[in-house]
Amino acid sequence: MTKTTEGTFEDTTAHLAALRQDIARLSESVSALLQNPAPGVTQHVADALEDAKTKFSSTAAEVKSRVNAAGGEIEASIERNPLTAIMISFGVGMALGMMTRARH
Repeated sequence: MTKTTEGTFEDTTAHLAALRQDIARLSESVSALLQNPAPGVTQHVADALEDAKTKFSSTAAEVKSRVNAAGGEIEASIERNPLTAIMISFGVGMALGMMTRARH
């Protein structure tokens, strides 16, 4: 992997971890609100759900764009070094073939 791809993977991992934390906090808030109803709870829950939906959508879009960028980078690398790509594919195929071969 190149430094850019590694950075993209680390950034994506960090974004997904932040998203998980946001969802966990949202779940805790909804549970607390349902256990202790108060005036305006419905609007507060709706606002929290809309905020989570927005964050999820933006994070998903960012992850998609990063994956596309990484794919483009890999594609460009293959175009620059086709022989290397063929040899790597051959090595991976041989390794998978040896691992899945029936043993007597």
